[in-house]
Amino acid sequence: MSKATVDQIWEHREVRFDIMVSQLKMRSGEKLIDTLESIEDTKGNAGDRGKLMVTNLRVMWQSKSMPRVSLSLGHSCVLNITTKFVNSKLRGVTEALYILTKCNHTRFEFIFTNLVPGNHRLFTSVIGVYKAYNSSKIYRELKLRCVILEDGHLKLAPLEHIVNTVTGTWNLSSDQGNLGTLIVTNVRVVWYANMNENYNISIPFLQIASVKLRDSKFGVALVIESSETSGGYVLGFRVDPKEKLDAVYTEISKLHSVFSDSPIFGVEYTHSDIRRPTKVEQNSNIRKEIDEIEEIDESHVDNKDAFAVYLADGEIGRHVEPREPVFCSELGLAVEKLKDGFTIDDLWRVIPQDKKFHRGV
Repeated sequence: MSKATVDQIWEHREVRFDIMVSQLKMRSGEKLIDTLESIEDTKGNAGDRGKLMVTNLRVMWQSKSMPRVSLSLGHSCVLNITTKFVNSKLRGVTEALYILTKCNHTRFEFIFTNLVPGNHRLFTSVIGVYKAYNSSKIYRELKLRCVILEDGHLKLAPLEHIVNTVTGTWNLSSDQGNLGTLIVTNVRVVWYANMNENYNISIPFLQIASVKLRDSKFGVALVIESSETSGGYVLGFRVDPKEKLDAVYTEISKLHSVFSDSPIFGVEYTHSDIRRPTKVEQNSNIRKEIDEIEEIDESHVDNKDAFAVYLADGEIGRHVEPREPVFCSELGLAVEKLKDGFTIDDLWRVIPQDKKFHRGV
């Protein structure tokens, strides 16, 4: 498992195709919630059985016949999840899971069909975990001027507990500074002004890039820098006396280090139909399956053909105007204008010679 480093945790915020085998492994803090063995990627690999894995950060699909053919869909990329009837090569007309995603300004759609009749875990697991992910953003996102107090006390998330409360803490964001209270928990640092509780900030350890002591015009200050993905904020706090400031700095630094080694993403989901494997079983099974697959470095391969089949023209229920026709010299015909970055040759390479949607064959 890799250490959680700010701006390097991609699993929950990216859509990736045909990823390296090492990227299928659970990173630090990632938990496998459910595994379904007989799932068809109906849109991209029709007729091919695969395994679908649902974690607290993403949904992964891997082909049984060709393990290097895989998908990784980060939960934060998901725009919509619904069900629809599709024509599966292995099951005929059946109800399937439809996932619409957006990554780097490009929309992709995915259709997964459970090949086990009467098994609805595909719907309950993916949708349930996605809802749990959306309801736990406080663990992962920096929040400004939000409702953080209830009856004068910090509203705690389910896995959160208060470590220290530092009264008389000055926020140095203005010329005069604002007097308030700093609260340190096991997952974030919170500050709010005494005169206006709505003037506040909540910084998850996941979004903290660095914690330092630095000289300022107010004297030595505690400086917390947030990650680039959260806006790159530089926040200064003054705590008196100096000994108390040093203690707060040491405490936050240690908690941040511990959190980086074993992050808490806040996604908790249980289902009565799921027999959750123990941590030993989970790690053993994943390690065994992945170690049996030969690692192939495909970083140099152009994978336009890998994801072109998943491109979505618009969001669900939204009418999209067709693109203008343009003359194609290769075909000698007028065709719909291609998306930026694609060529006619790229589209021909989407479907290999064996007529199956196996990518990279």
